[in-house]
Amino acid sequence: MATPLPGTTGRRVVPVLALALGLAGLALPAAGAASDPVSAATTAATTAATTAATTAATTAASTAPSAGGSSRTLRSVVRYVDPLIGTANGGNTYPGAVRPFGMLSWSPTSTRGDQTDTGAANGYQYDTTRMRGFALTHVNGAGCHPGAAGDVPIFPHVGAMTVSPSADSTDATYASDFSHADEVAEPGRYALGLANGVRTDFAATTRAGVGTLAFPRGKEANLLFRVSNSLNGSEDADVRIDRRARTVSGSVLTGGFCSRRANGGGSNKYSYYRLHFTAHFDRAFARTGTWVDGALRPGTTSASGGEGYETGALRRGRGSGGYVGFDTTRRGPVTMRVGLSYTSARAAEANLREEVGRRATVRSVAARGTRAWEAQLRRIEVAGGTRGERTAFYTSLYHAALEPNVTSDVAGTYPGADRSVRRLVRGQRAQYGNFSGWDQYRAHTQLLALLNPRVAGDFAQSLLNLSRQRGGVWDRWVHVNGATRVMTGDPSGPTLAGMHALGVRNFEVRAALDSLVRQASVPHPDGLSDYGCPGQCAGMRPNLAEYLRLRYAPQDDCHCWGGAAETLEDAAADYGLSDWAGRLGRTATQRRFAERAGWWENTFDRDATPEGGYQRARNADGSWLAPFTPATGEGFAQGTSATYTWMVQHDVQRLATLMGGRSRAAQRLDAFFRTPDGGWSTTVDPLRYDPTNEPGIHTPWLYNALGQPWKTQETVRAYLRLVYGTGPTGLPGNDDLGTMSAWYVWGALGMYPQTPSRGEVLLSSPTFTLARIHRGNGRTITVRAPEASARAVYVEGLRVGGRPTTRSWLPASVLNRGGELRYDLSTRPDERWGTGARDLPVDHGR
Repeated sequence: MATPLPGTTGRRVVPVLALALGLAGLALPAAGAASDPVSAATTAATTAATTAATTAATTAASTAPSAGGSSRTLRSVVRYVDPLIGTANGGNTYPGAVRPFGMLSWSPTSTRGDQTDTGAANGYQYDTTRMRGFALTHVNGAGCHPGAAGDVPIFPHVGAMTVSPSADSTDATYASDFSHADEVAEPGRYALGLANGVRTDFAATTRAGVGTLAFPRGKEANLLFRVSNSLNGSEDADVRIDRRARTVSGSVLTGGFCSRRANGGGSNKYSYYRLHFTAHFDRAFARTGTWVDGALRPGTTSASGGEGYETGALRRGRGSGGYVGFDTTRRGPVTMRVGLSYTSARAAEANLREEVGRRATVRSVAARGTRAWEAQLRRIEVAGGTRGERTAFYTSLYHAALEPNVTSDVAGTYPGADRSVRRLVRGQRAQYGNFSGWDQYRAHTQLLALLNPRVAGDFAQSLLNLSRQRGGVWDRWVHVNGATRVMTGDPSGPTLAGMHALGVRNFEVRAALDSLVRQASVPHPDGLSDYGCPGQCAGMRPNLAEYLRLRYAPQDDCHCWGGAAETLEDAAADYGLSDWAGRLGRTATQRRFAERAGWWENTFDRDATPEGGYQRARNADGSWLAPFTPATGEGFAQGTSATYTWMVQHDVQRLATLMGGRSRAAQRLDAFFRTPDGGWSTTVDPLRYDPTNEPGIHTPWLYNALGQPWKTQETVRAYLRLVYGTGPTGLPGNDDLGTMSAWYVWGALGMYPQTPSRGEVLLSSPTFTLARIHRGNGRTITVRAPEASARAVYVEGLRVGGRPTTRSWLPASVLNRGGELRYDLSTRPDERWGTGARDLPVDHGR
């Protein structure tokens, strides 16, 4: 487990001398403050941790097991969240202020000297310590540089306005350095001291927020609204300043997710949403001004103009924005209240009025945010484990609750896929956006259904709503309301099937199934297009007619990222539709798609290598793509044949048979996880397990189906320990909207979905001595493992509901109704438990 960086406690970076923020008039939690006991309890601890003398003690605390009773859950869990985890090592997380599933997320946009780019995907990377604004929207962990959203960066500038900010192409003037010593990040709140002397503090609600900006006294102070400078650029933007009302408002028309991706051919350089904002201030403006492209226009109050979606010289110098100045002879910080909406300026005002009143303060909003996060995170209560493990666990749970994001207003309006203003359907509480389907359907959406079934149902309804507005097309990667087509496969089917299997019913279940079955059955013209290929192909079921004829996706006529990967993805999707249809009594549909779920065999070449068979792309004439090695990525998407060969969660026994039996398959799995010297494979190796990306993240649990569950137990625990941790490098790779964080949560609980579309889970061994999973309506899943420790990772006994069992899996009924698991763990593998023929997970559908 990684050691926390000096100056951290595993939750937030510590301000040196409390950032001197009190002297600047910035209201941060103070020790003993009754309104925010969680923050108050940690402030003193984090301040003490700033000295080098305590660094060793902090490190030791992160690895030492908890003292006291192993069955006592934590009084507060928010204090174990460190939003800075994953801000390095390609995790692409952001540390800013946000509520669970919030529309607004207030976080820095960093720069490395190019205004048409950013220091990292999604705006923030730990080693980039210069920023040009605090943007109002973000997406957690998306992989495409420069990420998604990052709309309306707001920058506090100290000094005169001398040139147009759009002309400051290297971010030399209207940007500032900062130090992590001057940074505080906690759930719902973010504060940063800048090298230009400004001290900032922000707190978020779902659709609004409040912030304070303490400018140096006696110096010229200007606040810039860079309305056109979204991370990917913009088609249009506008800003309006009302001196009498002391407001700044405007909007940006943008989109462009993955528009710079080389393997997408720039196909996403288009707009699909307009974000409206309103900002209200507690004091009069000393000056106003705007800019358009290279022209600075002092004294004006309106401007418009976008930047486009290019980068470098093709975009440099373009854009618009506005600024307001303040009198700094007056003591105290400037207070700003901000509201957002994806539908209208009026709705942004209504959202602000509803969520942040005129007398709201950063402290009061942050306190409510702490309570909201405490309630969300306490859906799983744990006891035991080390401080580092608790930090990694609750931060993972935090990251998993950042998406999906609310896109509807308090009045129930939301942006449709056709960019018209729509209203929630009857019974729907909120519309949600941001669905990284190819990633999330493997681990994240099941965790969402487990912990937030109401949100999961509204999300399912949201995806159905958007598909109806697109003529029945379910996109695989939805950003806000827009279809981006990123990645491959058709993940909506297994996503909704898995939610339904876990008891989610608050969406139009039958209508959703009908629509997804149609998408999988009726060829769409987009399926013959190569637009956006290979990384973001237009067809959701590419060349479906040929796929149905050949029963695999032909590499030479696929119109997809890779024929073998597409075949595997479609087989997984068809399995989900089959199982879902069966639950609804639609036996003909169930049988039809059950057969299709077995088509993965048509891209399995039994004679691919002398050592055995592998997944392999083939052409329409039946010939295999050559030459071939298991390390090839041709025919696959962000992975190799060695990884994709195992992507048959619903048909493991058949895969084992094709490999020569369970024993032989287990031997191959051993070589997949282990290097030739016997160590664990933790770096990206085309022949071995890749813990940084999604196609193979289920494979540690496959040993259960092969009759060797003790290897699942040791493998899961090893990767929890080796590639996850605390500090900025605590994630193994892109968090992909919480997917990799969800993997950690499942692993620490000692369970994982057997398939994305059913409710059974495969068992490993719990990290904590106690975990209580609260599903709502009085249903709780309790997991007890009194002996759990870093060494006691092997299961030698299990009771479910008081009855002993040797099965290495749980039925969906335990998750849906609640129950108790009681583990007996050992430091030595028990090669008898879970190995009988009746103990193995059951493959359904054949």
